Amino acid sequence: MKLTATQYDAVAARAECLVTAAEMDAALDSMAAALTAQLADKDPLVLCVMTGAVIAAGLLLPRLNFQLRVDYLHASRYQGATRGGELAWRHRPSAAIRGEHILILDDILDEGITLAQVIRACHEDGAASVLSAVLVEKQRPHQCQADVVGVVVADRYLYGYGLDYKNYFRNAPGIFAVADADI
Repeated sequence: MKLTATQYDAVAARAECLVTAAEMDAALDSMAAALTAQLADKDPLVLCVMTGAVIAAGLLLPRLNFQLRVDYLHASRYQGATRGGELAWRHRPSAAIRGEHILILDDILDEGITLAQVIRACHEDGAASVLSAVLVEKQRPHQCQADVVGVVVADRYLYGYGLDYKNYFRNAPGIFAVADADI
């Protein structure tokens, strides 16, 4: 469903900024330091979880000053909806994972269902090791924990820095909570 310009502006006007662009920049620097400490000697294969993590990857990867390779996987529970459903695999790079040190880079740790299944898939596909990093973690129980987290925020519906609201707002300059009226 496409949002009209009026709907888009109304959602943006009612949203609450939880994390500013400057705070996200500091979080990305912190993530880069933690990942460098853990992976600098591993020649990892970084798997960007599409589509949400593309912005996180674009901002984080230039901060990683060590040898690495990049690929992607595409697994989603949302497909543009505001509630998650079954995990749908669109691209699973099984052959590329075998024997590699893997860094899974995702946009958000919400319930942890997607991340847990992606980690399990990497192990099933023969990864030498698996490390996970998420840009945003919600304050709520999770099925798994990320190894590296950028920011922790309240359990609300969010958008910005790759997170979307009905396929919009991924490019918002901060992390915003959608107003209850818009969910």
